[in-house]
Amino acid sequence: MTHILAIDQGTTSSRAILFDADRHVVAVAQEEFPQHYPRPGWVEHDPADLWSTVAGTARAVIEKAGVDVAMIAAIGITNQRETTLIWDRATGQPIHNAIVWQDRRTADTCTALRDAGHEAMVTARTGLLLDPYFSGTKVKWLLDHIPGARDRAEAGELAFGTVDCFLIWKLTGGRVHATDATNASRTMLYNIAEGRWDAELCALLGVPMAILPEVKDCAADYGTTRADLFGREIPIAGVAGDQQAATVGQACFAPGMMKSTYGTGCFALLNTGADRVPSKNRLLTTIAYQLNGQPTYALEGSIFIAGAVVQWLRDGLKIIREAKETQPLAEAADPAQEVVLVPAFTGLGAPYWRPDCRGAVYGLTRNSGPAELARAALESVGYQTRDLLEAMRADWGAAADGVLRVDGGMVASDWAMQFLADILGAPVDRPVVTETTALGAAYLAGLQAGVYPPPAEFSKGWALQRRFDPAMAEEVRAAKYARWGRAVAATMAV
Repeated sequence: MTHILAIDQGTTSSRAILFDADRHVVAVAQEEFPQHYPRPGWVEHDPADLWSTVAGTARAVIEKAGVDVAMIAAIGITNQRETTLIWDRATGQPIHNAIVWQDRRTADTCTALRDAGHEAMVTARTGLLLDPYFSGTKVKWLLDHIPGARDRAEAGELAFGTVDCFLIWKLTGGRVHATDATNASRTMLYNIAEGRWDAELCALLGVPMAILPEVKDCAADYGTTRADLFGREIPIAGVAGDQQAATVGQACFAPGMMKSTYGTGCFALLNTGADRVPSKNRLLTTIAYQLNGQPTYALEGSIFIAGAVVQWLRDGLKIIREAKETQPLAEAADPAQEVVLVPAFTGLGAPYWRPDCRGAVYGLTRNSGPAELARAALESVGYQTRDLLEAMRADWGAAADGVLRVDGGMVASDWAMQFLADILGAPVDRPVVTETTALGAAYLAGLQAGVYPPPAEFSKGWALQRRFDPAMAEEVRAAKYARWGRAVAATMAV
């Protein structure tokens, strides 16, 4: 048993990656699934799509690798966080589509709770802010809007879970209802200081505690898969939300280390060790990972639109056919034009937390075209990342001024990574293995299964593919970032 199967269930696709004993990628299978937008600001997934694409890619990657299933020691799961499901314990049938992390339908609920003075208590216990992003108000919405759901929940007939929890339920045939500490820490129902579901928070949001899953370490026993799925039962031994899994995959085990992942959104985490650092700059305090019952904390900044802005260029404006076309377009953009795109398509995340904002473009001229828009789109990701790191520096201090480790689909663009280093004024490191989210999940499962070494040894295997050093003049950097700040302020003022 020398291989680990990583399930990476994301916002727009599900992937399965098989790793060998040396943590090298053996094979990859991926399948996209539809997004559902029933109303403006609402985003849903069909739970059947989540399950079918996970099961399908997991089977496909085993077949593609040509590996005997008996060689797979364990499964690790990583997932889009905060996305919320409730299902029938008896049948496993969801009561509604999954409400996706991007969904803003509970903005009014969050505003009412904030106006009632509850945010300080919520933040002190969970490290989170009152925002529709998190699972708690989504659970409340489902229980309030699906006929009979609240009564059934209080009777113990329903189960709540984030995507990892739902997949564990499906993989084990309903035998295990559990999640890990990182996913629990994103629900707005979990006390991250005391390591337990918080009865007062549940009461505040009207969530019966009977529907909540058991919370485990990131490397732990999550049961075994149904034998009919893969030909034999396989232990599920590692779970972490996608951004925490990327933190593990980037080997950010020391306090002060930072990583930023560029997928649909962008998520930067700064390891703060055993210290829960309360943010004065509207960042989140969260659990980076939990091993042997001991949580390691992090400061996190969340950007809702990163890779999604490139998808907008492709699917919305139709000025590109593939994401890779943005680099030559950006390189060809007129340097005299100062087009700024604020991609607040689903609101602004950290450090602004303005769910009501919508996207805007500034500085357009008669000569502005696809090249200038592509450059502005890529630059917007760098600007938003700097917003996060400025807040982290203010909360954590000079230790956050070091190297930023990056991963995710967008890091393949040399142009985007060089701009990121330039606007940050700090080195950006792109690793050899950019599948860091899946690698983190695989590592946690392999650690539990005894296939992979302890964290200190794992860190030694992290390898640099390329470092991007800042090359932009300080006065240019300052002027560009000031222009971005004015654009954000104008967007929030509308």
